[in-house]
Amino acid sequence: MKQRTLVAALAAVLAAFSAAAAPTTVLTAAPTAASPHTLASCAGPHETVLALTQGFDARALWLDGRLAKWTGVQAEGSFKIYYAAAAGISAPQGATVSGADGAMPLAATTETLPAALAQRFKYTGDGVLLALSAANRARLPAMLAKQLVLVQENADGTVRDATALQVPGALDEIYATAEQANDLGASIGKGATTFKLWAPTAQRVSVCVFDTGSSKAKSVTTMHADAKTGIWSANANGNLSGRYYKYVVDVIAPKTGLVRNVVTDPYSVSLTTDSSRSYIADLADPRLAPAGWNKDQPPASVKVQPDMSIYELHVRDFSINDMSVSAMNRGKYTAFRESGTNGMKHLAMLAKAGMTDVHLLPVYDLGSVPEKGCVAPVVHGAPDGDQQQKIVSDNALKDCYNWGYDPWHFNAPEGSYSTDAADGARRIIELREMVMALHKIGLRVGTDVVYNHTYRGGQHERSVLDRIVPGYYQRLNLKGEIESSTCCFNTATENRMMAKLMIDSAELWTKHYHIDSFRFDLMGHQPRAAMEALQARVSKAAGRHVNLIGEGWNFGEVADGARFVQASQLSLNGSGIGTFSDRARDAVRGGGAGDSGQQVISQQGYINGLVYDPNAGAGLRPVADLMKASDLVKVGLAGSIRSYRMQTFTGETKELQAIVYGGNQPAGYASQPGEVVNYVENHDNQTLYDINTLKLPISTTSADRARVQMLAAAINAFSQGVAYYHAGFEILRSKSMDRNSFESGDWFNRLDWTYQTNYFGTGLPPAADNGKDYALLQPLLANRALQPTPVDIALARDTFRDLLRIRASSTLFRMRTADDIKKRLHFLNTGPEQLATVVAARLDGAGYEGAGFKTVAYFINVDKVEQTITAAGEAGKAYRLHPVQTGAAARYDTATGSFTIPARTAIVFVE
Repeated sequence: MKQRTLVAALAAVLAAFSAAAAPTTVLTAAPTAASPHTLASCAGPHETVLALTQGFDARALWLDGRLAKWTGVQAEGSFKIYYAAAAGISAPQGATVSGADGAMPLAATTETLPAALAQRFKYTGDGVLLALSAANRARLPAMLAKQLVLVQENADGTVRDATALQVPGALDEIYATAEQANDLGASIGKGATTFKLWAPTAQRVSVCVFDTGSSKAKSVTTMHADAKTGIWSANANGNLSGRYYKYVVDVIAPKTGLVRNVVTDPYSVSLTTDSSRSYIADLADPRLAPAGWNKDQPPASVKVQPDMSIYELHVRDFSINDMSVSAMNRGKYTAFRESGTNGMKHLAMLAKAGMTDVHLLPVYDLGSVPEKGCVAPVVHGAPDGDQQQKIVSDNALKDCYNWGYDPWHFNAPEGSYSTDAADGARRIIELREMVMALHKIGLRVGTDVVYNHTYRGGQHERSVLDRIVPGYYQRLNLKGEIESSTCCFNTATENRMMAKLMIDSAELWTKHYHIDSFRFDLMGHQPRAAMEALQARVSKAAGRHVNLIGEGWNFGEVADGARFVQASQLSLNGSGIGTFSDRARDAVRGGGAGDSGQQVISQQGYINGLVYDPNAGAGLRPVADLMKASDLVKVGLAGSIRSYRMQTFTGETKELQAIVYGGNQPAGYASQPGEVVNYVENHDNQTLYDINTLKLPISTTSADRARVQMLAAAINAFSQGVAYYHAGFEILRSKSMDRNSFESGDWFNRLDWTYQTNYFGTGLPPAADNGKDYALLQPLLANRALQPTPVDIALARDTFRDLLRIRASSTLFRMRTADDIKKRLHFLNTGPEQLATVVAARLDGAGYEGAGFKTVAYFINVDKVEQTITAAGEAGKAYRLHPVQTGAAARYDTATGSFTIPARTAIVFVE
């Protein structure tokens, strides 16, 4: 998702949804806390409150199974932990504690924390450190299933302060062996089906089994806890494949009390409609395998990570607007089975040209799309009208559309993309069919995964993790509230079992769905150590290297290593895991991801007129600004390698890590080219066509707008590292200026595989994220001259395919190591005397495996006029145009080493 304007609109929509669909809390005298679970329990509401609590902030933390820390409190008075099985503790300040079953004393200590604990909890700041006695330490596991309140008491026994305690530190030490479990969820064995659920703080757990997704419960079975792992288990006779189940969990919810939660399984492999029940299946069952599944293999197009050229695609976007797809398959996994459709022909042509991977926006179970009864509103209005966005916004919570950055169940396929969401088997089979279909046309399959947050938390009906082990899976602040810096309910992958869930999930997708690579949303919110463990596990499961890339943005409560060494841009150095680079992206596009108002117009970029073609709002800019942008473009072309040395526009020669980006960051941050992902457009923010509409002078012709877009494509194609493209980029995709189309419906997210339109000027985009800029957007959307013609779209499409062919033709565009790049990439037009509108470079191919050519020289002229670059060292060579570009109007003079490049053109010469 965003880098991050932090999706304020998304948070607002989620808050509105929360209010509209707030769960109903049922307070009842029967069942009681002592009541066993019955079949009636299976039919109960998602939450039944068995005993209310006063509710406490959780300002203290268990650091392990012995030590607790209370931030901001001095070691004065005495400290006790009060416990109550029915959550009835009251601890008013100045009075004595009531409603407790008993208490355990803690002693203040000044001992030095072990290094691992000191590092993990360094963010907590100063406070009193408290220790349990050896005898009471042995009692703690049993106590964790009760309400625990830490009280600081005065000498007379009255309450000075009271707080609940955060549990992850204790659970991670006491139940560390649970991390080794490999059979959580429902497992089918010989003659029996086993259910296992990690719920170490639960008082009672049962499993309900249903014959179908809508029938009454057939059985309820009491589960039993293992004291070493905290895992509850139960066996049921027979193979229950094809049936459904839920858990009934009695547990203390800190802000509510003792509750009885009816909840699905975090390890669900599939579900019924709207995720109301978990589905029992063995994913190795041949009945769930499409014909040929066991022989399915990815194309052998990626030998090392820089070989990847990725196409980011949303399952529904791909086919919902493609009339060549059968009506029942539009917007579904099954659309990819129809090989003769316009969309599949387009993907096949991209694969033939050199695209290696499709990366699907999330296909796990989403929380925001109704799987039953979602609506497809009829949208219409003027090119610059607001009627379209009103219709879309009014239907946002009930339509069939969302990007999917709202995980509900990490391991189960999303049902709205299936032809039958009620059938837990159907979505498994159809997703596999989609993967097979993409593999068949030469495309590997990756998917976007969002382990950094959940759709809901706490006791909400669509919260799963927090209703099973409250306060463990979600990352908490120092008051015990769930952090939400990622827009939603942050998860805590620094906690042992949340990291395990993430790693187990990625392994499942690798093993059972043949996923070839992963893109991690907001990966910087996860520990590097967890990501490296995940890398090892998925590669072992696949029997080959599985490619990992992600958003390495550094922000929020984990920023700058506040809680752990992050999987972020600067902290992943040397890991081999790729992160998206904003360096060249911002230089190419101009400005930053969060710009709005006049700033988004005035901040032109390298390809759209900075200095050399100012728009009416740009003002006068010094040539030095263009040269700085040119240097950052070169940083991207060199793979953002830290140690690569380059002459800057000032005349100094520096390593890229010594060039400053964004005021205080190193422009070069990667150790190896596989650690950087180059892009100029993805699902976030305005499409490049739309941003160029804002930044290019209004008089720019539609043909030139297409050429400008392909200049960005060329920069990406020629850059060392992973190349990443947003679906429709190559056909000038527009979202009618929408800067955040996550919930903008099919209307603003359409693709046209007939190449007749790009959907620019189809109404003002939704007001929540764009309304403040309507005065700027409206006249542009009304201007029909800004809409590309089919000829413009075809030009972009064909040029893009040529660029893919050029990248695929030589490993010189995909060099394997930083040393290769330092040895073989030489920029030709640098320093204070450079012609700033042309990037020029030579790639030396002698002796390099897969180079295909002795030498490659590429030139990117962003100017409105033809330009000539003279490089004396290139004189006397046998350069010719690249075989893909033999018809181009570019020239090389061997006598002088001069290269003449047409306006707004990228050209490659080879020898």
